[in-house]
Amino acid sequence: MDALLHEQHTEKGSREIVSYDNAIVKLFAVAALGWGLIGFLVGIIIAVKLYIPEFLGGIDFLGYGRLRPLHTNAVIFAFAGNAIFVGVYYSLQRLCKARMFSDLLSKIHFWGWQTIIVTAAITLPLGITTSKEYAELEWPIDVAITLVWVVFGWNMIGTIMRRKERHMYVAIWFYLATFLTVALLHVVNSLALPVHLLKSYSMYAGVQDALVQWWYGHNAVAFFLTTPFLGIMYYFIPKASGRPVFSYRLSIIHFWALIFLYIWAGPHHLLYTALPDWAQSLGVVFSFMLIAPSWGGMVNGLLTLRGAWDKVRVDPVLKFFVVGITAYGMSTFEGPMMSLKNINALTHYTDYIIAHVHLGALLWNGGLTFAMLYYIIPRIYRTKLHSISQANWHFWLMTLGVVVYVIPMYWGGITQSLMWKQFLPDGSLQYNNFLETVTQLIPMYVMRSIGGTLYLIGACVGVWNLYKTAKSGSLLANEEVYVVNMMKAEARSSSEHKEHWHRALEARPVRFSVYALVAVIIGGVVEFIPTAMVESNIPTIASVTPYTPLELEGRDIYIREGCYTCHSQMIRPFRSETARYGDYSKPGEFVYDRPFQWGSKRTGPDLHREGGKRPNAWHWKHMEDPRSTSPNSIMPAYPWLFSSKLDTKHTEGKILTLQKLGVPYPDGYATQAVADLVNQAKEVAAGVEEGGITGVQADQEIIALIAYLQRLGTDIKKSAPSTSMN
Repeated sequence: MDALLHEQHTEKGSREIVSYDNAIVKLFAVAALGWGLIGFLVGIIIAVKLYIPEFLGGIDFLGYGRLRPLHTNAVIFAFAGNAIFVGVYYSLQRLCKARMFSDLLSKIHFWGWQTIIVTAAITLPLGITTSKEYAELEWPIDVAITLVWVVFGWNMIGTIMRRKERHMYVAIWFYLATFLTVALLHVVNSLALPVHLLKSYSMYAGVQDALVQWWYGHNAVAFFLTTPFLGIMYYFIPKASGRPVFSYRLSIIHFWALIFLYIWAGPHHLLYTALPDWAQSLGVVFSFMLIAPSWGGMVNGLLTLRGAWDKVRVDPVLKFFVVGITAYGMSTFEGPMMSLKNINALTHYTDYIIAHVHLGALLWNGGLTFAMLYYIIPRIYRTKLHSISQANWHFWLMTLGVVVYVIPMYWGGITQSLMWKQFLPDGSLQYNNFLETVTQLIPMYVMRSIGGTLYLIGACVGVWNLYKTAKSGSLLANEEVYVVNMMKAEARSSSEHKEHWHRALEARPVRFSVYALVAVIIGGVVEFIPTAMVESNIPTIASVTPYTPLELEGRDIYIREGCYTCHSQMIRPFRSETARYGDYSKPGEFVYDRPFQWGSKRTGPDLHREGGKRPNAWHWKHMEDPRSTSPNSIMPAYPWLFSSKLDTKHTEGKILTLQKLGVPYPDGYATQAVADLVNQAKEVAAGVEEGGITGVQADQEIIALIAYLQRLGTDIKKSAPSTSMN
């Protein structure tokens, strides 16, 4: 009998022993769970700060504006990122029937990625940030991300090249697209000129920077939070359910249509802004088209479970998958709808966006992550799940938490927008005081934090359950399995029989990768080059001048404190916005903004026309005690701005760096920049004292911030836009 089996295997392909590396899977799983709990906890802290601004107040590194990017980075890159690597390292070895290409590269990848997360967790609370959404980390960390990502890709592609299965399964398509596109997005968006080790200025300015940032930002969601998790879905749903993927042809359409269309959709984040209308329109068209491939993937995932619904009712792994995929379908319907201009005019800058983002992140990414871990951990530890009951409790706490979270945020977002736009019969704004809309939302912010707390409790139950599962077994660090090397046998077979064109492509990973990269690059090039590379496409305004050294330092403090997380600097051409804030924003006003500060959420009012509206003393009091100038405000105080002296040792370097980037400071101006800064600081301090404030020092950080705020929007008041395109 053994001789007969040997003869059969020799005929079809050689039989070998392969040792799968489960140790690296375990490391990434532990990291995902640990960072996940931290990210969720920070999210709850900042949620509470929205209605109790004094909560953990008075400490600079615990300020809302500094913790918010820490939360997003922890959840996206630490929790979801490590989860991606769990899924890739576990499934890729089994799909390729080969151990990872290099154990050393696996370890470098793991420790390198954790080091990056730790540096992010240190630098962001310290205010070391670029302020670019999902790309806040400064240039040395960006370089490290690039190197570690290359290590990951090298290890993954090396494994694929030495696979023992000729055809690449669907999940591998999505893994390759993730690696290639994230590398492209990260490098292009992160281009910057350093001032020193912890500070840089973007290579792009204003409108160009906004386009590149949201080309990156939207596609970071697409190719970091979507495509790898679709790969995970395509592998683990069939494995957990024991059912084959519903449709191979649908998976082909899903993959190619998704990666081609997604890359065009970034401009829908910038509708009604100063971005050229043609770019906005492209974003709308392709965003709406995304419904088809996105729902194709959802249908393929859910219909894979056909005939297995009885198992879904009792298997917590499948429950998490079903809810996660359903949330993916809801989010990918909602996103294209919100890209339509009439709907975007209602939802953008509101808490509706917060609900939309968290529905996807908490259920799609979170749900699939926990489903995957509930599947993997018992298998690599050779035991059973510790408690089905606890897994079910986790499932319901997660689901209920998200419902309690997102419904108030959806409701609050619509409430915000309608209040912003409401006029009285005499043509005046009914809610002219922005604070009226803020106080209306406080009960909804309370519900948001309750929902987040339920989600965190569920995650703690899940982590405990997985820990007890691991304790009851022992890790099979190197899992030895018999595999049949089908590469040569199937190659001979395919030469004798004509293959389906896509099956033939799946056998050629290099060609497959090139085609995928081309599909992604097309949309990026069409949008990127005309706007981001051709500066003459942005009309200039003769009266717009570069920031003074003091204003520049104040702007960097504004960025450091994360003011952009609550305030926008973009007045859209709506009657309600021009009535409340002033003239709508023009493209030429932002030519010296590196990076742009248009914002993505208004918890407070827009600031683009703030300059000159209020005296210096008002800004001093507002930053010292916001409720003294704005009763019921939920803005935190910034006491450290009054006790910290302005650091000017890099001012000259900042001017020199900006000159290299094309900002027209006079030749040799850097040498007199600090002197000009001191003179302007004295003028601003005198203006504060005129308001009855005592003890004002010109070298306080608050003085620089006031100078920046008083500059905002004042250039446009000097003259009308020029007709020049130079």
